[in-house]
Amino acid sequence: MNLVVQGAAVTAAQAAELVRMSGAAASETLGPRAIRLRGVTRREDVGAWCMERRLDHAWVPEGRRFAGLRLLAMDMDSTLITIECIDEIGGFIDKKQEIAAITAQAMRGEIDYPESLRRRVSLLAGLGIDILERVYLEKLQLSPGAEALIQRCKQHDIRLLLVSGGFSFFTERLRTRLGLDDTLSNVLDVENGKLTGRVLGGIVDADEKAAKFKAMAQRLGASRAQTVAIGDGANDLKMMSEAGISIAYRAKPVVRTKATHALDYSGLDGVINLFE
Repeated sequence: MNLVVQGAAVTAAQAAELVRMSGAAASETLGPRAIRLRGVTRREDVGAWCMERRLDHAWVPEGRRFAGLRLLAMDMDSTLITIECIDEIGGFIDKKQEIAAITAQAMRGEIDYPESLRRRVSLLAGLGIDILERVYLEKLQLSPGAEALIQRCKQHDIRLLLVSGGFSFFTERLRTRLGLDDTLSNVLDVENGKLTGRVLGGIVDADEKAAKFKAMAQRLGASRAQTVAIGDGANDLKMMSEAGISIAYRAKPVVRTKATHALDYSGLDGVINLFE
C-alpha cells in the first residue's frame, strides 16, 4: 500500500512526520506539491492530520498504472471548469443568487436534479444567446491542472468524456478547444436568438450520465479497473459508481464520502499522482 499526499506544497518536515506516522519504507517526491510514501501502514489519524494542513491524502494500491487506463470522464461545472455556467448566466440578469441557491440544493442531493434544472432554466426565458457567449469568454476558466491531466491522457491514448447536466453551448466549445473525445449535455431551446426557458429533449441527469459512461466503456472494451470518473455533485454519483476509480474534486460531502479518492486542495493534475 502507498500513501500519496499533495496540496499547495508539502514541506520536508511534513514529509518526515508522515513517514513516521505511516511507517513508510520509502518516500519519493512527485513534484513540488506531492509525495508518495511506499510500504505504509494505513492509519486513520493520517486523514485528520492532512486535513488540518490543507493536504489531500490517498491510500493507493501498489502497481496501479495511469497508462493502463482506457477511459476518463469528467463533469463540467465546478470540475473541469471553475464556474457553474447557469449561475453565471443568471448574473447577467440579476438572478445569480436565486439560481445558485437551486444549484446548491441539487448538488447536495436535496432536490431532484431534472426539476431543479427546469426551474433554473425557466428563469432565463427571454435572455439573448449572446449572453452565453459572454459567459464563455469572460467567466469560464479551466480548473487548475485540467490541461495537464488532459495532456497526460492523450499521451497514453486514454479517451476523454465530458458529461454535464449543463449545456451543449459550453461542452461543445470545450470539446473543440481541448480535443475531447465525446460529450453529453443539455440543449437549450432558442427562438429568434433568445432562450425560451426550456430544454430540448430529455434532461441529462444522474442516470443519463451513468449510462453514457457505461456505454463508452463498453464500446472501448475497457474493464471497470481501466476507468476513472471525476465529479463534484450528487448527480455525478451514479456515473462515479460505474468507474473503477472515482474521484471527488472539491466536492460536496455526499460525494466525498462515496468516492475512491477526494481532491480538495490539489488541482486536477493531482489525479495523475494517484497512479504509479
